[in-house]
This record gives sequence, structure tokens and C-alpha cells, in this order.
Amino acid sequence: MRSVLLFLCNGLSVLLAAYLLPGVHVRHYGHALLVAALLALINTVIRPVFIILTIPITLVTFGLFLLVINALMILLADWLVPGFSVQGFWWALLFSLVVSLFNSLFSDLVKGGYER
Repeated sequence: MRSVLLFLCNGLSVLLAAYLLPGVHVRHYGHALLVAALLALINTVIRPVFIILTIPITLVTFGLFLLVINALMILLADWLVPGFSVQGFWWALLFSLVVSLFNSLFSDLVKGGYER
């Protein structure tokens, strides 16, 4: 039950971030859920490969290159989901930061509700 609730919160995070950022557009909540599911799949399968391939540049930049990888994963989701659009790299970078912030807040709320 908790994982379903977290998935719905991830979709809500995508929708809220798109509402706050003018360079990101999501047609409706169904597309936001699709983006959340696709980002989970991308972060599970493709992102680790990118991280391993870019270890030298990640070490040189003290880990900041991971933000670039996050933005690239968002742009990949933009390319794959028709109801989701990001206007460019910088919007994708900002979108990934905002979604991460919302996901952190929502996961704390969900965990807090079940620990009581």
C-alpha cells in the first residue's frame, strides 16, 4: 500500500513541478503518472550505466556531473512521453531538482503517517 501511495505522490510531484516551472508542461495527471513510472524505469536501468561510464568526469567535478545525468534522464522521458514536454536542458535540470524536493517531502509525509 505504501509503495502505491509513494507512486501516486511521485506523479503529484511531477504535476506540481510542471505547474511551477513555465518551461515544463504536462497535459494531465495520467501523463504525470506515466512520466513518474518511466523515470523510475530509466533511473533503474539506464542511469547506472551513465554513472559508470562517466565516473572520471564525475570525480573531477566532485559529483556535480550527476546533475547533468539527471537532466539527461528527464530529457529522455520528454522524448518518450507525448504528453510531457521540457523546453531545454536548464529546465530539465531545474525540474529534476524540484521533483526531488517534492518527492523528499512527500516520502517524509508518507513515512510519518505509517510510523505513528
